[in-house]
Amino acid sequence: MSIVVEKLSKIYGEQKALNEISFEVNPGDVLGFLGPNGAGKSTTMKILTCYIPQSSGNASVCGFDVSSHSIDVRRQIGYLPELNPLYTDMFVKEYLLFSAEVQGLGKQANARVEEMIDKVGLTIERKKKIGQLSKGYKQRVGLAQAMLHNPKVLILDEPTSGLDPNQVGDMRNLIKEIGRDKTILLSTHIMQEVEAMCNRVVIINKGEIVANNTLAGINRQLSHSGIIITIELKNEVKESMLKQIHDVQTVKQKGKKYQLHCSSDIREHLSQIASTNGWVLLAMNLEEESLEDVFQKLTK
Repeated sequence: MSIVVEKLSKIYGEQKALNEISFEVNPGDVLGFLGPNGAGKSTTMKILTCYIPQSSGNASVCGFDVSSHSIDVRRQIGYLPELNPLYTDMFVKEYLLFSAEVQGLGKQANARVEEMIDKVGLTIERKKKIGQLSKGYKQRVGLAQAMLHNPKVLILDEPTSGLDPNQVGDMRNLIKEIGRDKTILLSTHIMQEVEAMCNRVVIINKGEIVANNTLAGINRQLSHSGIIITIELKNEVKESMLKQIHDVQTVKQKGKKYQLHCSSDIREHLSQIASTNGWVLLAMNLEEESLEDVFQKLTK
């Protein structure tokens, strides 16, 4: 396993930030690590990257224990924190060469820096001072620095925070490309990113894990809560008429489109009712709950 967390706890005074959480990340996984603010995400990542010690439990990265082999763990990890700490008075290549020297790359430093500049798309900005860069390019510098020593595991904390839509798309594509040969633990509040990039999801709330599965697996776990059927009619009908239909729990209307939350699949029954009442049914779709819906259910 690339990452193994077993009954990990962290206590600050009287506050328990983590309560015996356990999960694993397999080699090659891109794991979405989700949770509301204060849920324990950053605490977990700080323990995995050896910034802070745990109060109890165990964690290891690529077989190295974070407590007893912290130097070995750091060699395996590239870390991009949410608040990307950069030396803004240094030039891009100058900073990356400095970082490579700190990481002990020796004679490989220059070649590795050039490779990372190309990989993250910094070629046209390489001669600028970091302080002159946009937020998106600063994130690229941070990502390049995190990958200089060719780690097996990348831990990315809100890598697209504060970026504009174009920058978000660029960073998302970059992470997907990197994920082909790295194990990635990705913390984000943007659900579309998780759905686009991650093959597994761990959701943490109040220091405890409330979901640990693939996206499809999480949806299956929550399937008992009902399904969503969206219909579009040629003419509007009263919501009250739709609410009277058997197994319809709630109705949300947007113009001539209606989102029905149902306790069972009633599409055939809906077609019959539409025909009986003379409704012209333009479209009807069965929808899966979005990850955002799942997240809200598990963390409220």
